[in-house]
Amino acid sequence: MPPQDTGTLHTEPLWKILLTFLKVGAFTFGGGYAILPVIQQEVVEKKKWVSQKEFADILVITQGMPGQLALNSAIQIGIRLRGIPGGLMGALGVTAPSVIILLAIAAYFYPFLRDNDYAQAVFYGIRPAVVALIAAAAFKMGREILHGLSGIALCAILLALAIITQIHPIIILVIGGLTGLIVYKRRP
Repeated sequence: MPPQDTGTLHTEPLWKILLTFLKVGAFTFGGGYAILPVIQQEVVEKKKWVSQKEFADILVITQGMPGQLALNSAIQIGIRLRGIPGGLMGALGVTAPSVIILLAIAAYFYPFLRDNDYAQAVFYGIRPAVVALIAAAAFKMGREILHGLSGIALCAILLALAIITQIHPIIILVIGGLTGLIVYKRRP
């Protein structure tokens, strides 16, 4: 049976996909949204495997999927590059460092780090850095994907709604989608 076309954009070696996501997984603190700027830098800016618009589309898709955002993003990018084997390499790469680090910490280092003031101070310092990275990624993506006053206004309204009401993120997505259907359907 001939291989099914998965919309593959590149023929990157599987080992490059694995190493790229190993790097992403190994050098990112905070998980979830904190890992997005690192993925964005590696796959959009450095390797140019996907465009900024494609990256934003992948994030929209992965937001609606169950599971971790970083893992789902790595799988989606890997699939775009090399189909299912690429998705598996992305998944393995982004998760393996965390598993190894957590096992090492749990087995050997936690008793030493638990009450260590220096280790605690480092982690308290990393937290604001994670927030800054998330904000930087949001700003970069916003510049690329928000077009026109209506896009910026819709983003601001939905951000305020999410912060003030603390309603579920799925409801924010549904409101955004329905508003987009009304506002943007009339435009060419």
